[in-house]
Amino acid sequence: MNITGMSEQWVTARIQQKGDSKCVPWKSLKDIILAYPDVKKRVDVFALSIYGLVIFPKALGHIDEAVTDLFD
Repeated sequence: MNITGMSEQWVTARIQQKGDSKCVPWKSLKDIILAYPDVKKRVDVFALSIYGLVIFPKALGHIDEAVTDLFD
């Protein structure tokens, strides 16, 4: 999850197992989009969210970890 710019502890605290894949809840990414000071990073995380929720949906309201690797 290098694209979020958050620490490894932040990611490990928020990652969840959904079915056979690990996912990050959309709410966590939304919080980054609203609070992150760097505009480019906010746009990147927003684009990641669109890819994860619309193009590669696996679990409702969650972004698959594999999508973040692909997007990065």
